[in-house]
Amino acid sequence: MPPQYLYIYYITLIMVNKSYDFLVIGSGIAGVSFAINAAKYGSVVMITKKQDSDSNTNYAQGGVACVLGDDDTFESHVSDTLIAGAGLCDIDAVKILVEEGPPRIRELLDYGVRFSTVDNVAAEGASLYNLHLGREGGHSVNRIVHAKDLTGRELEATLLMKLREFDNITILENHCAVELITGHHVKNASNQYECFGAYVLDSINRKIFPIAAKVTCLASGGAGHVYLHSTNPAIATGDGVAMAYRAGAKIANMEFIQFHPTTLFHEKANSFLISEALRGYGAVLRDAGGREFMSKYHPQSDLAPRDIVARAIDNEMKISGLPCVYLDVRHKDARTTIEQFPNIYNQCLSFGINITKDLIPVVPAAHYICGGVMVDYYGNTNITNLYACGETACTGVHGANRLASNSLLEALVFSHRAVIDAAERVGKCRNIDTNDIPDWDDSGTHDIEEWVLLSHNLVEIQSVMSNYVGIVRSNLRLDRALRRVNLLGKEIEDFYKRAKITPQLLELRNIVTTAKLIIVSALKRRESRGLHYTTDYPCQNNKKSFKKNTIVSNRRKAPMSTGLKICQ
Repeated sequence: MPPQYLYIYYITLIMVNKSYDFLVIGSGIAGVSFAINAAKYGSVVMITKKQDSDSNTNYAQGGVACVLGDDDTFESHVSDTLIAGAGLCDIDAVKILVEEGPPRIRELLDYGVRFSTVDNVAAEGASLYNLHLGREGGHSVNRIVHAKDLTGRELEATLLMKLREFDNITILENHCAVELITGHHVKNASNQYECFGAYVLDSINRKIFPIAAKVTCLASGGAGHVYLHSTNPAIATGDGVAMAYRAGAKIANMEFIQFHPTTLFHEKANSFLISEALRGYGAVLRDAGGREFMSKYHPQSDLAPRDIVARAIDNEMKISGLPCVYLDVRHKDARTTIEQFPNIYNQCLSFGINITKDLIPVVPAAHYICGGVMVDYYGNTNITNLYACGETACTGVHGANRLASNSLLEALVFSHRAVIDAAERVGKCRNIDTNDIPDWDDSGTHDIEEWVLLSHNLVEIQSVMSNYVGIVRSNLRLDRALRRVNLLGKEIEDFYKRAKITPQLLELRNIVTTAKLIIVSALKRRESRGLHYTTDYPCQNNKKSFKKNTIVSNRRKAPMSTGLKICQ
């Protein structure tokens, strides 16, 4: 065995049949924040599919929306969020998000996060009162706290450094969650819908073992790779949502998929994100003839909410027949542009585009899921002892369309609240008897010899979703997509039952499940609202019956958990 794997192998061996207080699935800002705070109350194990820094957080460029400026108010941030959410936001959840934001930013500064300041002072000089505040689409004032255009990378690196200070946190890289362990698996369990941990695949040694936990937190990120083109890393395959759905959790608002309006259009760029902060800085969208076009779609022009900008670009592309539009920042001071957006400048330059002199070709790409595993204000799902945070969760904050840079704030605020609730729960739970959890049984399965067929299935799912369940939809397209995805789902499930499990097979199974949830949810919403636009119902319906969440569950009754539940 190569030396670099010896430590991981040793950790895996001692993990088998071991019980922890907290199991965290995912290593983005939500998962790491939850783990850091949970370590104050008990033992924590965090698993991540690749390296601990591989997450959607690491790719976030823009920043964290937070009320810190003298010209800003909580009421203003709440209002901007509600407007973007198109009537579906939970106003109480939004108030929690906004009002509990400043303490979380202060906490990040205490950890050592190097946010940009108004006078570009060193990180040690940063405080709540001299942070540089940017502006993005849908915001009425400057309120985006950022670290130039690499905010996610700075947050992830600092939080992981903080995480490693705790001796009672175990990090397992290259480990994938296979299924949640619920009462269906555990001997003599009194509640089928109680979570006891998860079965986990060691991707290096190809072994599956159970991790028992009093509390499990799903923080596995989004599902951008359900689509052909996405700003997300390859690990964003809807794992948390799919596992929770199979375990009996409520899944809400999956029809609202946010397409980031501006990703770099270049065959080798892999949908590189051009931050919305560039438009907040003054960049202008133009068509192939150099004409500005956003003013005819929305009063806020280039700073309109993302759903409007994405649909406008999609429409302009259809009118022109061209595969992209252009972002123009040439009129801004070149030195300032390079100083504020070094990552975007260097990345574009590597593809032969000098953003201070050239137009930037851009196109929308799948970016963020506004729905997810339905939770209460403390991250509880309707499965006892199972929490969800970050993009995996649906807190009610985003409604039908996420306001720019509210996602990192949501992860910070609600993961913090989830730990408050979970700590009390852990204190009342007995230790899990690992002998009551059966070993994973893969007898009768065989190694994959037909991966090429599965890789074709992956491309077909992504193509179906991009072509029929994208920015503009119709009943005909959605019905066609559902028929094809149902067929693919049966093929993949049959293969899953016969084959030795690999990370690729797990991801494919989760992708097809998530794709189906998106389609079914889209068919349920017979209106156009926020990110869901259908040509069959092109208007938003303001009747009360339409202002509600779209909920999907695979069990007949799935009540939300309320308060603490005494463990058996």
